[in-house]
Amino acid sequence: MDTLFKIKERGSSVSREIIGGITTFLAMAYILAVNPGILSQAGMNWNALFTATALSAAIATLVMAFAANLPVALAPGLGLNAFFTYTVVLGMGCTWQLALTAVFLEGILFVVLSLCGVREAIINSIPEGLKKAVAVGIGLFITIIGLANAGIVSTKTGTLIGFVNFTLDNSAAIVCILGLIITIILYMLKVPGAILIGIAITTVIGIPFGVTKVPENFSPFSSPSKPYFFAFDFKGIALDAAGKFSYATLGSFIVIFVTFLFTDLFDTIGTLLGVAEQGNLKDSKGEVQNVKGALMADAVGTVAGACLGTSTVTSFVESSSGVAAGARTGLASVVTAVLFLLSLFLGPLFGLIPAAATAPALIFVGYLMMKSVVDIKFDDPTEGIPAFITIMTMPFSYSISKGIMWGIISYVIAKCAGKKAKEIPVVTWILAVVFIADIIFEANK
Repeated sequence: MDTLFKIKERGSSVSREIIGGITTFLAMAYILAVNPGILSQAGMNWNALFTATALSAAIATLVMAFAANLPVALAPGLGLNAFFTYTVVLGMGCTWQLALTAVFLEGILFVVLSLCGVREAIINSIPEGLKKAVAVGIGLFITIIGLANAGIVSTKTGTLIGFVNFTLDNSAAIVCILGLIITIILYMLKVPGAILIGIAITTVIGIPFGVTKVPENFSPFSSPSKPYFFAFDFKGIALDAAGKFSYATLGSFIVIFVTFLFTDLFDTIGTLLGVAEQGNLKDSKGEVQNVKGALMADAVGTVAGACLGTSTVTSFVESSSGVAAGARTGLASVVTAVLFLLSLFLGPLFGLIPAAATAPALIFVGYLMMKSVVDIKFDDPTEGIPAFITIMTMPFSYSISKGIMWGIISYVIAKCAGKKAKEIPVVTWILAVVFIADIIFEANK
């Protein structure tokens, strides 16, 4: 394993990789319940979606392990599944089969772009200061996800967003705070696997509070259901309900396709940059190690997920919790993938872990990812302002891709205003133009 994954070379150990892989899985295991819950509202079967979610996550994460040797896990992405259900199916009136077709074709295109090095060139074109800002922004982003998952922050506090009162009516928030305190103490005492142990203890603490719910006659075992296979609707790309060619139908499909494409592209890029920055998983040129293999894992996962019947598979920012627990190689990804496969048979057991138990891990990792902020050149406005906008946008827009979008645009504006336009790479110019066009298009839809 050391030869295959270069464990010692990256300053890790088998035990740390195992702990990191388990931690990542526990931090993102919520997707096994959330993804079927969202997509089932599009008319799909919940049990089939649960199987598709676990299988697609395992396949994509194994590809990441062996093609890129990175501790990054993948699964159907939040936001993308919401777009699938609420916008494409319920909003635009498309069938879920047509939405799956768009996801499938997006994945095929991603495979081609990854083989040609286009996606790799985009990652490498992002300036170093923005890469560090992406890591910090993701840290704040997953922090607010943790706070929201535990019910600590709410819009019902009389302010735009604020902390709830820590009463028994908000027991999940209390459990999360206790879990965060335990995680911090374990970390300060340098206990190995502090984040993982914190999740386990918090889950137990949640029982008397009613946050961790153990059903009567509880059994940890269950049999997986059959997923959807190749449930595509290629005719629906350009044919209307009457079966005739329609430019309007084709136009709507292109909008769906492009939205899936760009959201997935920059969510994945942001996650890879953030995890690589946090775990120092960069090569001698300061670029993400084995980035081509990592992007291929994302593309293959999306194709596999669509064939199984789920929305776009993408890299998960929760992977940073595994990196914080010590993961540095693809062995951690293998562990995470195996746990996704086991979850097919142990769904009820993994379902016991409440969001309030994984939230402390996400919040604490937010602190760990803030460290990159000290390397940003805030004394240079042409570097500091774009970095600030990137960091600020991610948590407040609830989107990694929007953080990158506005960061790139502001970078070009700042450099031009500072008479340093020569420092802007050609690909960065192209991205800025594409992003501006996308903003105009969205505003006029």
